[in-house]
Amino acid sequence: DMRKALSSMKSLAVEYERAGKPDKVKQLEDAVQELVASYEDCAYLAEAVKKVPGAYQPSDQATDFRKLIDAEVDKVKGTSRSSGHKDQLIRQFKEAVWDVHHAGQPMPGDEQEELVMTSTQNSILNMHCPLTLKPIVELENPVRCMDCRHIYDKDPIMSHIRRSKAPNCPVAGCPAVLQVARIFCDTFLRMEIEELRSSRPSAPNATEVEDISDQGEDEAEDLMDDDEDE
Repeated sequence: DMRKALSSMKSLAVEYERAGKPDKVKQLEDAVQELVASYEDCAYLAEAVKKVPGAYQPSDQATDFRKLIDAEVDKVKGTSRSSGHKDQLIRQFKEAVWDVHHAGQPMPGDEQEELVMTSTQNSILNMHCPLTLKPIVELENPVRCMDCRHIYDKDPIMSHIRRSKAPNCPVAGCPAVLQVARIFCDTFLRMEIEELRSSRPSAPNATEVEDISDQGEDEAEDLMDDDEDE
């Protein structure tokens, strides 16, 4: 849902930029910043709530769960690699607007930055499940090890762990010891995979991504018409 919203807002901003309405573009950029930040906060909270059962210590005194959850949120933020992904989403919005009048030219600051890798590439360490060799963009149930950050197909990796005693990660050279409790689909994994999928020209779901973009453009045109009527 957030991707659809961002796509619609990006398409609308492009139309406003073409129409010479920079104030409207700025309002949308601010809204995108708020949307992405809100999503990230919700993702941190969801991840922290999952960890509460393991962190809870029964005692004679009443437990301050708000304090417990806040502490877990701080831990999640300290170990999360999501902030780069947030920056990438915002950057995509700005690039779409910039390309309206400066297609093919680098955005201000790119000359110094030299984009080496996108946040998605930084977050996704392996492009195929090491057991099935299936591309991760095609996995129906992707999971990630919280220790080494490698991604697997859920059923094969769980079967591998149950068959073996404290197996190492099947990615060549990875020393991580796998535990069922440390492997799951974390909050940002599906979003990172979807971002990777949409960035690939030959992506299996390119049609689906195109449909979302088309829907965003249609909604943008409707909103532009409403704005002109006002």
